[in-house]
Amino acid sequence: MSAWWTYRPSDFLMFAPDTYWRQFELHNDSLWPTPPLVALLALAWGVVLQAAPVRQRIVLLRAGLLTMAAATGFVAWAFLWQRYADILWAARAFAYGHALLATGLLALALWPRLGDSHHRWRWRVGLGLLLWAAVAHPLLPLLWSAPLAQSQWLGAAPDPTALAALGLLLCVRAGDTAGPWPARALQTGLIALCLTWCAISAATLWTMGSQQGWGLALPALLACAAVLRKP
Repeated sequence: MSAWWTYRPSDFLMFAPDTYWRQFELHNDSLWPTPPLVALLALAWGVVLQAAPVRQRIVLLRAGLLTMAAATGFVAWAFLWQRYADILWAARAFAYGHALLATGLLALALWPRLGDSHHRWRWRVGLGLLLWAAVAHPLLPLLWSAPLAQSQWLGAAPDPTALAALGLLLCVRAGDTAGPWPARALQTGLIALCLTWCAISAATLWTMGSQQGWGLALPALLACAAVLRKP
């Protein structure tokens, strides 16, 4: 038996990198052409949100949270539970985590005093994360000569969906310092859930030797900076 210090993180993977990426290829093939259409709709929604007056922004943000809750729930069931669990036993726990995130997004969407973020930096970062998740993240395979069939799409794969949810959470305001603490606590908890998934998935990608982990980690770090920055 080899000594423990001779092991590398990749030695603890339960699947080969090819098997991991094959899951996305099969998943995309079963959903095609829905994933790129969802990305285009998300892009159009972001453009309309940026141009909308304040009152219409609230309606759009609620609709976005409801849609993101449905997308996160779908990812939890269709990918994490149905596909990822076939190669990783912990994927079912990840599915429960995404189901919890979806439930929280739904609850936040129904919160009566929901508003848009008054913090301009957070607003810009939030919209930037939405844009990245919808358009740039699916194109990451091109940077490393990987097939686009293995792309991770918003609403189909957990990574861009978590980034989009994180961006949306930065754009909303569930309460200020004088507002109701349950809504603020819920929003903070949901942000923490998104960041936790980003950390887990980025670590998995790096362990497999994939540079796509940076395409997840860097936007997540930018979101952290936006959360911690004072208005």
